[in-house]
Amino acid sequence: MKLVERITSQTATPQTPARPSLMTGNQPRRQRDVLADGFQQLKLAVHNRLFETLDVSRLESLEANMAASKVTQAISEILDEEGRLLTEADRARLVEEIKNELLGLGPLEPLLWDDDVNDILVNGPNQVYVERQGKLYLTDVRFNDDQHLMLIIDRIVSQVGRRVDEASPMVDARLPDGSRINAIIPPLALDGPALSIRRFGKKRYTVDDLIDKETVTPDMVEFMQAIIRARLNLIVCGGTGSGKTTMLNCLSSYIPVDERIVTIEDSAELLLQQPHVVRLETRPPNVEGKGEVTQRELVKNCLRMRPDRIILGEVRGAEVLDMLQAMSTGHDGSICTLHANTPRDAMQRLEMMMLLSGANIPQRAMRQQIASALNLVIHVSRLSDGSRKVMKISEITGMEGDVVMMQDLFEFKRTGIGPGGKVLGQFRHTGVRSMYTDRVAAAGYRIDSQPVSRG
Repeated sequence: MKLVERITSQTATPQTPARPSLMTGNQPRRQRDVLADGFQQLKLAVHNRLFETLDVSRLESLEANMAASKVTQAISEILDEEGRLLTEADRARLVEEIKNELLGLGPLEPLLWDDDVNDILVNGPNQVYVERQGKLYLTDVRFNDDQHLMLIIDRIVSQVGRRVDEASPMVDARLPDGSRINAIIPPLALDGPALSIRRFGKKRYTVDDLIDKETVTPDMVEFMQAIIRARLNLIVCGGTGSGKTTMLNCLSSYIPVDERIVTIEDSAELLLQQPHVVRLETRPPNVEGKGEVTQRELVKNCLRMRPDRIILGEVRGAEVLDMLQAMSTGHDGSICTLHANTPRDAMQRLEMMMLLSGANIPQRAMRQQIASALNLVIHVSRLSDGSRKVMKISEITGMEGDVVMMQDLFEFKRTGIGPGGKVLGQFRHTGVRSMYTDRVAAAGYRIDSQPVSRG
């Protein structure tokens, strides 16, 4: 019920970071516009004076707190010299916004401090959305113009040694804290520069958190723990933002601490707690288009690193061939994620990626490879109310003719929409006995085949 109440309250009054403002709802619109323009002019004047009194280029070499202290002191001295009369709230707001412009990411800085924000989506200078609890909300954050937004984008990408300009109008990068960014600018973006930031959450979700959020049931958790300990190969599939990486992190907690794990990711996001983990990350090409290291090359290399388990952040290309072969040739217990809408679609996507890799393999041989390498598929989804659920846990039972056979063990059955748009439904055991029951029993676990249901 806590999740329902939280979603309902956010739907009624979307939360946005509190920002002190000169404008109040009781003032006429023209008066508010005049005050806003006056504030911006004052901010610009103080900003320009700062460049005369401070060596801004040296601030980056200072420790963050010291740089912020020097900027605050300089701004206060400028305001005192000019004799500007400001309320304490407006003065604090002015100091904070100028500090963010010089040392941070400008108007986006308050959003980066908000732990509830998962995604920051900038659609030009006048429209910034954030995602909280799986739902999008429009904020009051604005940039002055396209040039102001471009300045912030340049600052972000320069931190990671990348660039974005007319010759290279798209960029993918990862911030030092692990957040993923994508920027695309004109002429490809027609309405001004667009910036997407996928926040790297400071909170590491556990299986207990997923149970509390009704993402999964204790019965399903016990089953997933058993299949991880029994070293079955599995895929976590779902759409964008459905919680695939979070689920993978939670599943990895069941891997024994005495095993050697090698992770391969496009952008490092996994937070494994085991002591023996080797983390690998791809490298994009440089300005000359050289030096790229793909996931396929990393998969091939990790096979020479004596891994007990391979965890592939996301299968998206030719590396699928090497990953499936590794799963079926001794590296059992491996896990990866995949973009797909259902477990059956996941099989088709694997097949399609094998075709796109350029390998000349008969269709039946590809399907046999998939059926022999993979054991289970966990499908997660973000529903219309923003909640995330494990929709199905399915297992691959082999081949029948030219078809990869699957059967569902657990599923979430939707029954309707409740108050506030909450999705109603039940988790249930299908009653099908898993064909891996004996293998799981050999690992010391028992799978209960009796059907159960939970609201």
